[in-house]
Amino acid sequence: MSASSPSPVWLRADALGYSYPDQPVFQGLSFAIGPGLSVILGGDGRGKTTLLRLMAGELAATAGVLERKVPSLFAANPRDPADDPLTARQWLARRRAEHPGWDASHEQRLARGFALEAQLDKGLFMLSTGTRRKVWLTAALACGAALVLLETPFTALDLPSRRFLGGMFRDAAGSSTQALVLADHALPDELADAPLAARIELGD
Repeated sequence: MSASSPSPVWLRADALGYSYPDQPVFQGLSFAIGPGLSVILGGDGRGKTTLLRLMAGELAATAGVLERKVPSLFAANPRDPADDPLTARQWLARRRAEHPGWDASHEQRLARGFALEAQLDKGLFMLSTGTRRKVWLTAALACGAALVLLETPFTALDLPSRRFLGGMFRDAAGSSTQALVLADHALPDELADAPLAARIELGD
């Protein structure tokens, strides 16, 4: 009997810290992120966005170590004003071109599940916050990137979309090839029974 291969680790932190010149954000974080569903939980100002940016390679740690061995990354900003002139369909096409592992059939399932079909030819600037977030989530879940970073993904979603998204995340929790990292104030009710690969607590 051959031994199973160990799961890959794409992010490993040891005593990780980040500080602005006049204000520490967090310190002493140690964790390992590999395939499955992981969460970053913390109150306002506790460093959720900062930690996601460190994971994305947009910032450098000011203390400790963060090892990044990320084959591919999705970390798009759902609120980027530069995207406002694009239709939802155009925005998705641009993300599709960026990600060779994009799953077009899953994109269609997600668009149906989020009831997006009638919204795809509207400009992003015309969409409600919740609908624009659904477009972003469709890209995040269809992109096929090894590491997907999402901040407050349930915010502004209607109840059916929250339930649908929760199901998608629970499915992703069993992945052996993709890591989804969600940052939120508290664990969403829709994920209460989801198996977590890692849980990073930043405090209230």
